Amino acid sequence: MFDTALTTNDLIFLARGAGMTLIVTAISVFFGTVMGVVFGIFRYQVGAWWAAPLTFVLDIFRSIPLLIQLVLANAFVTTVLGWRISGFSIACGVLSLYTAAYCAEIVRGGIEAVPPTLRRAARSLGMSWGQDMANVTLPLAARIALPSWIGLALGVMKDSALVYVVQVVELLKSAQILITRLQEPLFLLMICGLFYFLISFPVARLGGYLEKKWSHD
Repeated sequence: MFDTALTTNDLIFLARGAGMTLIVTAISVFFGTVMGVVFGIFRYQVGAWWAAPLTFVLDIFRSIPLLIQLVLANAFVTTVLGWRISGFSIACGVLSLYTAAYCAEIVRGGIEAVPPTLRRAARSLGMSWGQDMANVTLPLAARIALPSWIGLALGVMKDSALVYVVQVVELLKSAQILITRLQEPLFLLMICGLFYFLISFPVARLGGYLEKKWSHD
């Protein structure tokens, strides 16, 4: 006989899984965004030919399914290299690179969308390349890229459900563990979906608010 009563401890277990989802997502989006900004600026600045090797590597991370990336990274690190690295670290590393691959394209597109006349005006005022990027180009590119970046961050949060393959117990894995014991898949998946909604909705609303605010400035 299975214990089909959902207890407070079960809800706490799900909440801890949701917390792990948030932690993995926050770390991956932060480092992925930092790398993506650097890669995006580099690709824009040096041109397609010089950036071709980096573009090729980023295309690999965009093209191969995340599940396969996680499995291969785990096997390479633990079996081939023999390093004792936690599944959490592997998950954050792979997700960060996965995020960076998409963020680089978003950043490059945002910079290219800034009117060249504005950049020329900034340089004609005596601004250096760094001053132009910091005070003119990147602020405008950020406004353009924000909706796509919000979508990327939410996508990474949902894709973090795949880190179970490297033994990280996030929200969906927590629900699966409870489903095995309680045999109530529909009810538990509804609760899991509610957790995802509670995490995603504030981020989406904040992104919409900032987009509207910046569009009127």
